[in-house]
Amino acid sequence: MSNYTQSTNFATKDALASGDPLKIVKGTEINTEFVNISVAIATKADLASPTFTGTPTLPTGTIAVTQSSSDDSTKLATTAFVQDVADAIKAALFPVGSIYTNSSVATNPGTLLGFGTWTAFGAGRVMVGFDSGNALFDAAEETGGAADATLPSHTHTGTTDAGGSSSGSVTGGVATDFGPFSSATGVLALSDSVGNRPQGAGGTGSQRTASLSIPTHAHSFTTDSAGSSGTNANYQPYVTVYMWKRTA
Repeated sequence: MSNYTQSTNFATKDALASGDPLKIVKGTEINTEFVNISVAIATKADLASPTFTGTPTLPTGTIAVTQSSSDDSTKLATTAFVQDVADAIKAALFPVGSIYTNSSVATNPGTLLGFGTWTAFGAGRVMVGFDSGNALFDAAEETGGAADATLPSHTHTGTTDAGGSSSGSVTGGVATDFGPFSSATGVLALSDSVGNRPQGAGGTGSQRTASLSIPTHAHSFTTDSAGSSGTNANYQPYVTVYMWKRTA
């Protein structure tokens, strides 16, 4: 691209005296000017829909038409276009209500990310997924649980059912005389079902009986004391991070 440069100053000819040969405008001078003008025009871009080559540089403060943020053509992007796209990305990544976490940097995300209003969130708590079927977790930002569990000192007592009867008895018999010993079989004669031994040369058998009454009664007991009136840690495995919630 070149600019037009004038070769002949025609205005100076007017001040020359009549008859001065330089006062005359020559055809070659006019031709030279036309060539200079045509070269400059040929290397200039059109005002309407120009096609640039090389590496064009836009003038400082250039104003252009801002395209929609969804335009993915090769049109030039204005600062307004870039800002619109950046805002759309921010809204998609971190809409209001989003939680931002960082394992090492405590700086407010509004400063780190450059957008949004953020407040510290969930100090000393872990997050749990929404569950419409559980009254503990069926609304956003419900809180519950405790860091410590208390197990009070206590004992257990109990009583068995009543058993026995004051009128009951247990009767048993013991033979006091056994039958003769048989050398052929090597066996003593045994008593019958009521304790009488079989009749034999050894004489008649006899038995002793005893009765035992079990009165109605019950058993009670107490276990040893268990538990402690102090608190006990009740933590699940965890990792500490910085948490923030976007509020605007």
